[in-house]
Amino acid sequence: MESFRTFIRGWFGKVLLVLFLAPFAVVGIEGYFSGGQKEDVAKTVNGQDISKKELEAVTKGYTDQLLSNPAIKGDESLLNKDFISNKALEYLISQNLLSQQANKLGITLSDAQIEQKIAQIPNFQENGKFSKPLYENYLRSQGINSQIFIQNIRRDFSLSLLTSSIVDNALISKTDLQQITNLQTEQRELFLSSVKLDDYKANVKVTNQEIADYYNKHPNQFKQVASVDVDFVVLSPATLTQVNTAVSDAELQEAYKQFVEKHNQNAKREVKHILITTDSRTAEQAAKIANDVYAKIQAGTSFADAAAQYSEDPDSKTKGGTLAAYATGLFGTEFDNAVSTTANGQVSKPVKTQFGYHLIEVETLEDAVPSFEAKKAELTAEVIKNKSANYFSDTVNSLNEQVVSSDTLDVIPQAIKTAKIQSENAVTLGTTNPVLADPAVKSKLFSDDVKNGNTTASSNIQTANGDTVWIKVRQYHAAGTQPLAQATARVRAKLIEQKAFDAAHAKLNAMLADFKKLPAQEVTAKHQFNFVHAGIFTRSQGLKREIERAAFSQAAPKAGMWSVTTAKLPNELVVVAVSNVKTTPIDQMNPAQTEQLTQMYQKFRGEQLLDDYTHYLKSQAKIK
Repeated sequence: MESFRTFIRGWFGKVLLVLFLAPFAVVGIEGYFSGGQKEDVAKTVNGQDISKKELEAVTKGYTDQLLSNPAIKGDESLLNKDFISNKALEYLISQNLLSQQANKLGITLSDAQIEQKIAQIPNFQENGKFSKPLYENYLRSQGINSQIFIQNIRRDFSLSLLTSSIVDNALISKTDLQQITNLQTEQRELFLSSVKLDDYKANVKVTNQEIADYYNKHPNQFKQVASVDVDFVVLSPATLTQVNTAVSDAELQEAYKQFVEKHNQNAKREVKHILITTDSRTAEQAAKIANDVYAKIQAGTSFADAAAQYSEDPDSKTKGGTLAAYATGLFGTEFDNAVSTTANGQVSKPVKTQFGYHLIEVETLEDAVPSFEAKKAELTAEVIKNKSANYFSDTVNSLNEQVVSSDTLDVIPQAIKTAKIQSENAVTLGTTNPVLADPAVKSKLFSDDVKNGNTTASSNIQTANGDTVWIKVRQYHAAGTQPLAQATARVRAKLIEQKAFDAAHAKLNAMLADFKKLPAQEVTAKHQFNFVHAGIFTRSQGLKREIERAAFSQAAPKAGMWSVTTAKLPNELVVVAVSNVKTTPIDQMNPAQTEQLTQMYQKFRGEQLLDDYTHYLKSQAKIK
C-alpha cells in the first residue's frame, strides 16, 4: 500500500486520463466523469455541469452497443441519432442527481479505502500484488489527473452504494409472486373455430366517400418514410477474368524485397529511456540537464549508468532505463518518432513530450528473416492476387469514366457481359436488398443531391464485401403522408376486410351471447358450430399473436362454461374459446424456481423503485 501512496504522489500521478476505469462504471458507460470545460456544457444539474464531451462519450457507448446488434449489422443509417443522444443525456442527468444525493446522505469512501480499491484491481496486479508498471501503462494510455481519477472512484462507489441499497432491497409480497407466476405458468385449454371471410367480401361495397373519410380520420396510418426508385449495376472481382497472370522472377524478387523491409520494420524493439521531468524545474532547465546527460553518454558513460543516476522514472531507472512495456501512442507522437528513427543501438538527442525530456535508446531484437525459397509460393500467390486487384481496379476506373460522361449504366453490361442492370422501387433505409443495404450505397441513395432532385448516374461505390456498385436514382419520394390517390387501394382493401369481419361477427352474436349464460355443450349443440380442440397453452407457446392476446384476455370460465371471444386475422375470423384455466400455487413450485422467480421480480421492482426515485429527484432539481 505504501508503494501505491508513493507512486500516486509522483510524476505519473499527474498524467491525464481520457476515460474512467471500466470496472467502476455502474452501467458500463466509459468516459462518464471526464470533466468538461465551462464553455462546453450540455446541461447543468443543480449547478453541476454535464460537458458535451461526457454526452458524446455516453452517446458513443449507446451507439456502439446498438451497432453490435446482429439486426443492425453496424449500419448507422438505421439508428435514430437524436433519440440516442437524448437517452444519453437523460442517463447523465439521472447519474448526476443520484451522485449528488449520495453526497447529501454522506455515502462515501475514505482515501484509504480508495487506495485499497485501486491496489486490488486485477488489471493493476502482477502475481497477486499491486504493480506500478501496469498502473503506469494504463495512466499513460489515457487522460485525467490523479486528483480527478480518485474523485471519480469515490463518486462512482458512492453512486453504486446508493443504487444498490435501493435496487437490492425492494420488498415483494406473496401476492406479487403469485401474479408473476400466473403470467409465466398459467395454462389455458383452447377450442378454436375459423370463419373465412371470402364469401362475405363478395357482398361488400365500399364507396369513394368512405375511403376518403377513413383516410382523413387515420392520417398516421399513411405516414411514409423516404424512398427511392433506383437502377444499379454490381461488378465483382470474381466476374472478371484476367488473361495474363504469369509471375516473372523480377516480380518475385521485388515482392521479397518489400517483405524483408516490412519484416525489419515490424521487428520487436526493446525501448529504454532516461526521463528528466519539469515537475520541479522549468522546461529550459530540464532541457539543459537532458543535453548534459546526452553529452556524458556520447563521451562514454553507459546508458544504464546514466539512467540510474539521472532518470526520474522510478521504475525504469533501476532496470537500465528499460520500459516494462512500450506501444505506439503511450508517450505521444514525438516519442514514437524518435523510437522509429533512432538507429539500432544508438541514443536519440533529447525528445520533449508532455512528461518532460527523454533520451531514448532502441535495440532491435533478433528475428531471422525467412529465405526467398521458403517464401516463394506465398509471394507468388500474393503477386497474382495483386495483379487481379489491379486489373479489377483498372477496369472499374475505365467503366467509371464512361458511366459519368454518358450518364447511363448501359455501358457496363455492354463492356462486361456478366454484368446486368437491376431495378428496385420504393427502396428505404431499412431495405434488405444485400447490395442496396450496404451503408456506402445507402449514403448515395439518400444523399442531399438525390433529395434535391439529382438523378444522374453515380460514380463507382466500393461496398464492404469488395464489390463495386453504380447507381442511378430514377425518382426520390420524400418522407411525409402518402397522397390519397396512392393510398386508395390499400384503404379499400382494409375497409372490405373490416366490413367482411363485421358481417361475419354479426352472424355469431347470438352464439357469443349464449356462451355467457349457458354451458358450452348446450351452446355448441344449439348453434351447430364446429370447434376444434387446439390444446393446452401457456403464454408465448406458439399461438398467433392475435389469438394469444384474445385467449389470455378472458376471465377463467366457470365449470362447464367457456369464456369466448373473437380474433381478427387476415381474411379470417377466429372464435377463441377458453374451456379451462390452470394455475400453479406458489407453494407448490420447485424451491429453486421460486427463488429464481423471487430474485428476478425483486430486481425488476428494485429497478422500478430506482427509476421512480430518479424521477422524483428530477422533479425537485434545477436543470438548465
